[in-house]
Amino acid sequence: MARDPLLTRAFLACAAANFLQSLSFNLYLHLPGFLHELGASEVRIGVISGVWAVAAIAARPPLGRAMDRWGRRRLVLAACATNVFVCALHVAVADLGPLIYVLRVLHGLAEATLFTVLFTVAVDWVPASRRTEGLALYSATGMFPISLGGLLGDAVLARADYDALFVVSSGIAALSFVVALGMRERAHAPADAAAAPRGFAYALRRADLAPLWMIGTVFGIVLAGVFVFVKRFTMETGAGSVGAFFTAYTGAAIAVRLAGGRLPDRVGPKRVLIPALAGLVAGFLCLAIARDAHEVLAAGVLCGVGHGFAFPTLSSLVVTRAGDRERGVAIAVLTTLPDVGALLGAPSLGWIIEVAGFSAMFATAGAVLALGVAAFAVWDRAAGR
Repeated sequence: MARDPLLTRAFLACAAANFLQSLSFNLYLHLPGFLHELGASEVRIGVISGVWAVAAIAARPPLGRAMDRWGRRRLVLAACATNVFVCALHVAVADLGPLIYVLRVLHGLAEATLFTVLFTVAVDWVPASRRTEGLALYSATGMFPISLGGLLGDAVLARADYDALFVVSSGIAALSFVVALGMRERAHAPADAAAAPRGFAYALRRADLAPLWMIGTVFGIVLAGVFVFVKRFTMETGAGSVGAFFTAYTGAAIAVRLAGGRLPDRVGPKRVLIPALAGLVAGFLCLAIARDAHEVLAAGVLCGVGHGFAFPTLSSLVVTRAGDRERGVAIAVLTTLPDVGALLGAPSLGWIIEVAGFSAMFATAGAVLALGVAAFAVWDRAAGR
């Protein structure tokens, strides 16, 4: 029996737009180095990252309902245009005054919209019978730019300065806008009053989704330790580089998604999620003891394997439990969780670094995730899932 087609033109166009906007965004893995040059402490770097997260969180509740009622493409184009403008304006930042906070807010709004809406468009085009496989492949287009952004940023900064980095980011964002102009979305009938999605708050309260929201938030909190502070960790210790770490990280994540993308659909996504998160715990503990480039690369591989399986599997569980009617709202909640995690995790983990150092921070993040996984296993079983 022939399988439902996955790599359709519509799916690939959405994936290409996501790849480019993700590459533009992931050049900002180097932003902590820029902020450090301006005199920011680790806590201040965490706070500025938290401002980005507040804006991204604020964008999500109206986004879910807007997508389900009025469609996707218009939102993508508006966010792409904003992204081009905001990335370019970073060249005007000369100190830690109000401008950097304003730009982080605008960047958060644009990226939240792009991440959520493009993800929803991809879900719309993925056949239900191949959902986890399709989301794993789509997510790879957001993972590969993590490595490429780190490496490209390393290359730009070796030859130029942070202003050049911001210009390159803006140019890539412009390419994403061009690709999005040709993107199609699946037709949706306008929602009538009886069939309207019940909103962000309703999705948050659903008992079958609540354990997923909890573990997704914990996942986001600990990932702040990687995405906000690995740049500073490599600068302070001289153990490898941010580009090398994220190359190992994303290489492992993409490999497991390509080689094992069908596994969750075959054995059940929940049976894959918990071991995947355990792999991420191991990666954080490896970072806590890393002292040279090889150990940092090993940690990157472990984190990448865990992340590579965990996010598409968690996404598939959310989409399946939410159902078609609440899909957009549920995805809006899901994509809010990394931002909630960044808001809570970045300042807190930055404080741990200032008090006890990078090793203590990574060990704490691993312990928090391990406790979260245990709580999820108990809670989800109690909820009858």
